[in-house]
Amino acid sequence: MTAPDDRRVMVISGASGGVGRGIALACAAHGWTVWIAARRAREGTAVAEEVDGAGGHGRFVQCDVSDRRSVEEAIDEVVARDGRLDAVVHNATSGLSPVPTVLEELSLVDLQDHIAVSLRGLRSMALAAHPHLRRTRGSVVALTSEAGFEGKARLSPYAAVKAAQRGLVRALAREWGPEGIRVNAVAPLASTEAMERAFELDPDMADRVLGRIPLGRLGDPAEDVGAVVRFLVSADARFVTGAVVMADGGSCPIA
Repeated sequence: MTAPDDRRVMVISGASGGVGRGIALACAAHGWTVWIAARRAREGTAVAEEVDGAGGHGRFVQCDVSDRRSVEEAIDEVVARDGRLDAVVHNATSGLSPVPTVLEELSLVDLQDHIAVSLRGLRSMALAAHPHLRRTRGSVVALTSEAGFEGKARLSPYAAVKAAQRGLVRALAREWGPEGIRVNAVAPLASTEAMERAFELDPDMADRVLGRIPLGRLGDPAEDVGAVVRFLVSADARFVTGAVVMADGGSCPIA
């Protein structure tokens, strides 16, 4: 069982709601200091306050992961305030991620937005955190997707960047392993406000999604997904790196 560690300090990108918020609350339950790195100050600050209420130490830092300077400034602020950094969780995705588009109609601008947030954002977060994680023998976790394994019709840019994230995670695990830094990924399928809205817009979608999950339900962002991420950034996972954990109730049979 993961032991509480009040000194552990982590940053989660895109944690102003959804799965990112769930991860923040799961880690807060162990008394960790959790920085919410997001563009929207009001929502991010609200989640930081929830972290406080859940037993952790919540902080908010303004951050646009598509802008490397913004990422560097955010990480600098975290370390200046708390003196250390133990984990970075890259959860942010492009706002275009759920927008269905056939490939021949996909603009280069929209593709670049996916790349900027999911792939370049992961690179920027990892590079900015690297010297600090080396000192703490910390870890990086990327939130990827089953779409990167199976592909998704009309969601080709999202599937592409999620597959690319997996490749980067495994490469960094090999490159940074000798420095004691672990790099892993989690592919979640959880109940979020975005998922609920999608079900409302397409009533048949719920049956399609739930029908392929052996456990028969969507995951809870905190208890089912957040707990997995918490394990991966904890000392209990000290010998786990280069892994992709499918926290999807068995929906995707590919690993």
